[in-house]
Amino acid sequence: MLIEPPETRLTLGQLRTFLAVASTGSVRAAAEALVVTQPAVSSALAAVRKQVGVALVARDGRGLRLTPAGEALAERARAALALLDEAVAAARGEADPGRGRLRLAAVTTAGEHLAPPLLASFLAAHPGVSVSLEVGNRRRVADLLSHHEVDLAIGGRPPPGAQTLAVRDNRLVVVASPTYPVGARAENRHPVRGLRSEVPGAPGASRRRRVRPPGRAVAVAELQAATWLLREPGSGTRATAEALLEELGIAPRILTLGSNGAVLESVRIGLGVTLASADAVAGDLTAGGLEEWRHEGLPIERPWHLLARAAEALAPTPARFVAHVLDQGWARPPDGEGHP
Repeated sequence: MLIEPPETRLTLGQLRTFLAVASTGSVRAAAEALVVTQPAVSSALAAVRKQVGVALVARDGRGLRLTPAGEALAERARAALALLDEAVAAARGEADPGRGRLRLAAVTTAGEHLAPPLLASFLAAHPGVSVSLEVGNRRRVADLLSHHEVDLAIGGRPPPGAQTLAVRDNRLVVVASPTYPVGARAENRHPVRGLRSEVPGAPGASRRRRVRPPGRAVAVAELQAATWLLREPGSGTRATAEALLEELGIAPRILTLGSNGAVLESVRIGLGVTLASADAVAGDLTAGGLEEWRHEGLPIERPWHLLARAAEALAPTPARFVAHVLDQGWARPPDGEGHP
């Protein structure tokens, strides 16, 4: 005899409230985020608990944390709500692609340097389209794409479950300030004092150390002696830098900084060196504010990928954006390389 489970009557509002609690960790914060009262959040949370029939949250100090059952519900509810929003947007876009919705995610460098001009030119041609851009590290962008919270993503190596729709050349280069003390760790010199002594025209600057021209060949020992400034774990560029250091057989000092801006500004003032996309440092290299360090295996070729979920048809508006990106000089991936 087949026994069917009881029908679940969760409302969309209840699920969204549960997810707000899951993301904020408290009833008060969820109420503020949803602009409702705390009793309303507590009531919705109790209704979800009653419908599901198992404990979904537990006390954690002054806040709440998800139980394993709550984690399972949150992951699937998040995907279900995103799919529903996607379905509505697809229907509207099908009726009028020029007034549809485009949700784009990009890893940090691409979000700062590639996505804005692409979106600007796309909106110039399609001013009625609603656009959103989420910027994060590789792990965050992959999560947004897989959970249907964005339509397309720009990143480096495609994550599992994604397919490449377009590619663009990208070089990763090691860069440093022209005044960075090659062959000695940054902590052996005061970075600010070192930089001040090398300002062109400063008294004694030419006697202390000659500023090197852009593009310098360096030895493995110099790469080992340098302090490397990297993004947080989960960043694709950090993963590539760590793989490079392992391939070189070196273990230099590493400082972790939380944003591309912090990394590059720290490199400019002489705190260390970093691996960065040539797109992010092109202006600094041209102006002479940074110089490229060259060694066998550098620069590293890591193409940019415009990504979508594998085996899923795009809604009309995101499909128009893909066509626009191809018109902007991106290329279709070689046969057989659309999927990871």
